[in-house]
Amino acid sequence: MIKRGDKENMNIDDKIYTTICVLFAVLIVMGNMIYQKFVVLPILPFHTFELSVGAIIYPLTFLLTDLIAEFYGKNKANFCVKLALTMNIIVAMLIAMMDKLSATEWSKIDNITFHKVFGLYSVAFIGSIIACYTAQLIDINIYLWVRKITNGRYLWLRNNGSTAISLLVDTSIVISFMSIFGALPIDKMGTLIINSYLYKLFFTICSTPLFYAIVGLIKYIRKSCD
Repeated sequence: MIKRGDKENMNIDDKIYTTICVLFAVLIVMGNMIYQKFVVLPILPFHTFELSVGAIIYPLTFLLTDLIAEFYGKNKANFCVKLALTMNIIVAMLIAMMDKLSATEWSKIDNITFHKVFGLYSVAFIGSIIACYTAQLIDINIYLWVRKITNGRYLWLRNNGSTAISLLVDTSIVISFMSIFGALPIDKMGTLIINSYLYKLFFTICSTPLFYAIVGLIKYIRKSCD
């Protein structure tokens, strides 16, 4: 027989896990929809980052899967990744269908403009799926491996270490794929990989306090519901 307190704990865990999964899926889909705009970010006095706007908050996806791996394990983290990629495929298919429809004469967005913005989404999502799935699996496995060999200590090490390696894999795959298939200029491939990865690594390191804060918050919520 399940006690009332056990049911409440299970419900809280379900809510936390579902929230993280939804945020992860939203970030993945949004990143692919807005990737075509490139900007410069003069964050550091000695270097200006040149990257896609889709990459600006993308490192948060690894923070979210690290949270799931920390509290819910490998299987649930992998399921979250697969769920988000499935949502990505569905969105890409729907956008491709909408792109085939003709705009009315009075439509503020004509066929050419719509296609220019969303027409390359299919290329982006194919590269993104390959890169995201590969990198996230690497991240989850490295995170849990570091957690095991350090006996659960050094939270910052498993978070930053796993993400640093995974982001390099992800960035290299997705930018190379889109450059080869014409979604990005081939002569910018090397520069974009370096700039995008360095920014993501910088973002990851700076978000370490955020990771600690969220881990502490989740522990507090789960404990308060015991």
